[in-house]
Amino acid sequence: MKGTWDLSEEKFNSEDLRAIMERLLGPGGCPWDRAQTHESIRKNLIEEAYETVDAIDTGDPDRIKDELGDVLLQVYFHAAMAERDGTFSLDDVADNICRKLISRHSHIFGSDHADSPEAVLSVWEKNKMLEKNQSTFTQTLHDVPVGLPALMRSEKIQKRAAKSGFDWPDAGGAREKIDEELGEVDQELISDGKPLYNKVDPEKEPDRFSRLESEIGDLFFAAVNYARLLGVDPEVALNGANERFTRRFSLMEEEAKQRGTELDSMSLEEMDGLWEYAKEREHRHEDR
Repeated sequence: MKGTWDLSEEKFNSEDLRAIMERLLGPGGCPWDRAQTHESIRKNLIEEAYETVDAIDTGDPDRIKDELGDVLLQVYFHAAMAERDGTFSLDDVADNICRKLISRHSHIFGSDHADSPEAVLSVWEKNKMLEKNQSTFTQTLHDVPVGLPALMRSEKIQKRAAKSGFDWPDAGGAREKIDEELGEVDQELISDGKPLYNKVDPEKEPDRFSRLESEIGDLFFAAVNYARLLGVDPEVALNGANERFTRRFSLMEEEAKQRGTELDSMSLEEMDGLWEYAKEREHRHEDR
């Protein structure tokens, strides 16, 4: 392997990346890199994965390539640290994933049959349960990582539970469940026979706050279920809503300045008017 690298090199490859990481983590290497652990850089992997997703959403191949490189660095970084510490190597990582791909694609490398994407997923899940010695559906639910974003984890839990047959026949039942859960949220807000839509202080009313938090959690869970049964990825849908809100808010503020005023000096009714203006302007742009 190389000991030095020249940026005029025509093309680097994965072996160069492996050698660079070994150099950085080796004796006399980079003090910062050598001080890291799996735990200290764990969030970097999450951040790089999200930046890659963002790049994919732009459709820009150069951005996707760049962000995938950052994800690949994280894989090599963790593997190089492990190899230095004598726990496992990059080859062990590759061996594991090769075995997993062969085992779970038993319709390609074994005797199972699957002639549709849905059938392939069924074979994959069956083989996954066998690999992990899971004999109950509950075990598969516990296997969903706690560190996932809550919406994504909720959807995965629901999908795995649905494999037992515990699922609505269509989205109608899930839609009714949203109304039911919203009603239970409202019940926690009732005071003197009327719902008061104010914040509940967790210090002054800890029990009530805990119940409210639980009911709102059930409401979100029901909304994720509804999206899932309609074939909509809730994480993607919410990210889209976040982007739309940001764009429209920016248009609101821009228009307010054009009118010689600031948002924080306007009434709620005036801001609602600007919000409708921003939506209309955005729709006109989309129709072009």
